[in-house]
Amino acid sequence: MKVPLLDLKAQYQPIRKEIMAALESACDDQAFILGARVADLEKDIQGYVGARHAVGVASGSDALLLALIAVGVGPGDEVVTVPYTFFATAGAISRLGARPVFVDIKPDTFNLDPGLLDAALTARTKVIMPVHLYGQCAEMEPILRAAAARTLPVIEDAAQAIGAAWRGRHAGTIGQIGCFSFFPSKNLGGFGDGGMVVTNDQTMADRVRMLRVHGSRVKYVHEAIGMNSRLDALQAAVLRIKLKYLEEWTKGRQRNAARYDALFKDAGLLDRVTLPAITAENRHVYNQYVIRAPQRDQLRTFLQEQGVGTEIYYPSPLHLQACYKDLGYRKGSFPQAERASEETLALPIYAELTADQQAYVVETIKTFSSKN
Repeated sequence: MKVPLLDLKAQYQPIRKEIMAALESACDDQAFILGARVADLEKDIQGYVGARHAVGVASGSDALLLALIAVGVGPGDEVVTVPYTFFATAGAISRLGARPVFVDIKPDTFNLDPGLLDAALTARTKVIMPVHLYGQCAEMEPILRAAAARTLPVIEDAAQAIGAAWRGRHAGTIGQIGCFSFFPSKNLGGFGDGGMVVTNDQTMADRVRMLRVHGSRVKYVHEAIGMNSRLDALQAAVLRIKLKYLEEWTKGRQRNAARYDALFKDAGLLDRVTLPAITAENRHVYNQYVIRAPQRDQLRTFLQEQGVGTEIYYPSPLHLQACYKDLGYRKGSFPQAERASEETLALPIYAELTADQQAYVVETIKTFSSKN
């Protein structure tokens, strides 16, 4: 049996006519940069996540960068985040001449460990930027408390967490600013790159809107040095159609996660693999279903040989990347992040995954386990 890590064709086929009609309409209008379609998507996202403002940008990476610029991050500043995340989280910080300051993760949720946060805050700290990894929000109460005590903004890297919630509050709306990615593999993915900044702060929203068009509110008048980071109308057309189905797809991912949990239990594998942990205050949307396993690399090779797609998010934490050697961290600096990079494996979890495919994945893991 073939079980791909992600099957975007299975998602696309049932809504193909709707998407093609939306794309044809955009092509007929010949209006591709910002415009009504982007504005309509921004309103749709505002309504979905419960934010007062949403600003479409060119990518999730740009969303992080623009959010950091908007709150005034610059050379010499420090931004506290995690080393176990996609590179864009720290890359946006570094591009502004600021320093990423890492805090280790919790071993169960893979999100920032708030018990270690205070020790990382200094007089140079400008922002706290938690990451809602794999579709589950970080433990936000102590993060917000630490930020409020020092009057620091919280920027949420919610690239993998659209639709997730913490205590009923949507990811991206808990801090001052939230950043989403519409990369094709995300739960809400476009036909290319795209991103969104959301906030309840009018001033921040206006500033991001200005920064995304070269620092201009009036054509050819530039009040700041911004950048070209505009969401394409074609992407907005696709995303508006897909957003209508996002909750259905999310429920499918949650159903599949519950089925995996039951299958692993029934197979007697709970002493061999560690399943995703969900905290009671969270709504997990399973951008990824990530297990821990001994002999992870050998297991991945075996699964691949049996036709099962997997991925390792992430094989090397950021503090051990060559480009960050000057930060002074070394192996052992963040043991939980390092351990996660050695043990975690993402399994297929997309909404269209069938029960038979999931049973095959778990049975294949059981076969590997019995041989090793």
